[in-house]
Amino acid sequence: MTEIIINNIQKNYKDKKVLKHISTKFEPGKIYGLLGRNGAGKSTLMNLISNREFPTSGEMTINGETVTENEKSQAHIYLSSEKNYFSKDFKVKKIFKSAESFYGEFDWDLATKMIDRFGLDINSKIGGLSTGYNSITKLIIALCLPVDFIFLDEPILGLDANHRDLFYEFLMETYATRPRTFVIATHIIEEMEKIFEHIILIKNGEIIDDGDVEDLLNSSVMLEGDSEKIAAIEDNFNVFYKHSFTGISKLYVKNKVDEAQLPEGISVNKLNLQEYFVGRTN
Repeated sequence: MTEIIINNIQKNYKDKKVLKHISTKFEPGKIYGLLGRNGAGKSTLMNLISNREFPTSGEMTINGETVTENEKSQAHIYLSSEKNYFSKDFKVKKIFKSAESFYGEFDWDLATKMIDRFGLDINSKIGGLSTGYNSITKLIIALCLPVDFIFLDEPILGLDANHRDLFYEFLMETYATRPRTFVIATHIIEEMEKIFEHIILIKNGEIIDDGDVEDLLNSSVMLEGDSEKIAAIEDNFNVFYKHSFTGISKLYVKNKVDEAQLPEGISVNKLNLQEYFVGRTN
């Protein structure tokens, strides 16, 4: 069973520790959300896994073989990021064929379908495309390659609402017909909550949460009510975020809550993934 295991990875840039002792794994056939605020270390981790950068210490393996500087292991991995690695004069169709020459077995049936639905002109030069169509080109490549692990770093940059919905449709379609592992780093959390199965949450270069979405959200609730009443019970809970405004306070807590023991007027609400993210990263 193919999986990527990350063991105690650290990445330093001179005196700055960008990633601090990262240990996790990416299992086959799952869709992961790799979440964190700007500068948390998400892109750095993806670059390390895909060999665009190299760790200061630690180890990454696929089936016991190192990922770093290993062509055999890298054949299982594809990273799509904001950076373009093709000449601006390359036409889109040439980029597709170039990707095929590296990885083989390009899914031209799916590519043709996506080109038509997105309205992409494959005779355009990559340098002349808008930000949105640049992202669409990269998404087509990522979904049509025969790799086991697809890493998408801010994949919907520049896409309008209709094109984002179309991307989600194609992602779930190809995931159902040809299961692979997708790891998606994004700030559009609310839209992607229905897609993610597992979340890895990074804060200041460290993993603070690593679990299935349902388990994480079921482990937390939000208490909301009069600020004075909230303040009186605050010490009874494991609070990871508090927000107050005009006499009303919200407590994000990790405890199980017995509503019968709460003061009158305090409500207990389930958190969605966006609220959970905001609370855990503030």
